[in-house]
Amino acid sequence: MLAQKKVMKIRALVLTLLMGPGFVAGPVLGAAAPQAPSPAATSVSSTPATAPEAAPSSTPSPVPADYIIGPGDTLQIFVWRNPELGATVPVRPDGKISTPLVEDMVAVGKNPSALARDVEKVLAEYVRSPQVNVIVTQPASVFSQVKIIGQVARPQALAYREGMTVLDAVLAVGGLSQFAAGNRARIVRTENGKPHELKIKLAKLVNDGDMKQNLPLKPGDVLVVPETRF
Repeated sequence: MLAQKKVMKIRALVLTLLMGPGFVAGPVLGAAAPQAPSPAATSVSSTPATAPEAAPSSTPSPVPADYIIGPGDTLQIFVWRNPELGATVPVRPDGKISTPLVEDMVAVGKNPSALARDVEKVLAEYVRSPQVNVIVTQPASVFSQVKIIGQVARPQALAYREGMTVLDAVLAVGGLSQFAAGNRARIVRTENGKPHELKIKLAKLVNDGDMKQNLPLKPGDVLVVPETRF
């Protein structure tokens, strides 16, 4: 009897050594009870937080923010989170545009931001809190032109582009003519419905490189180069 008990203890010890500390010898021969895993070892699955949706990036506009939309311009309408409501549309001769859910919206005479707010008001009847962005992708109206008249090689209207300067315009029309009174040139600009003039010395700019005379231009500007007085 004593020998049998010694054998049982020896077997239990051997099992413990073979199975490791995760098992404890039971009262019955060969029985081993698995140790319960600790709470820290239990893995808990979690769903990662979804990052907030970012607003779609839009193409930079070739015109300034205060650009006045006119007939012939091409506009790109973005509707955030509702791309199917956006469109690329021309401004019709009647000054209006049409997009999904927005028909015959007057665009002419507005800047892009003002038009976007008007589109949002209409879409608010169908979409919750719409966010609209309007980009002038192809300015083509008379509001987007810069006119150079008078004593230049090729008087003409140029399509305005962002960052356009007086020197850019003069070079584009072939420079001053031999009869130009460049230092009496002026820019006629209309702001808030009222025209005013900016005097500029083109001869000093072209001949002497006086970059102080290289003023930035705006859509609708008229550069006037008078004739020399004899």
